[in-house]
Amino acid sequence: MNICVLIVDDHPVVRCGLAGMLDVEDDLEVVGEAADGEQAVTKVAELRPDVVLMDLRMPRLDGAGATARILAGH
Repeated sequence: MNICVLIVDDHPVVRCGLAGMLDVEDDLEVVGEAADGEQAVTKVAELRPDVVLMDLRMPRLDGAGATARILAGH
């Protein structure tokens, strides 16, 4: 059974690099990416990942705020 991962970072190069590193692991599956906290909240509701790799400093809604919203919804 794979562990589903959502990557959240405002830098596309970072998201791509993390996805590339995780894709080589047999038990991990990157199910989505988000560029800011607002997108992260929406993607978590849609994709229901097991793990969210969240950057703390992002535009619109930072990682701490997005994490708080995600946890409040559960």
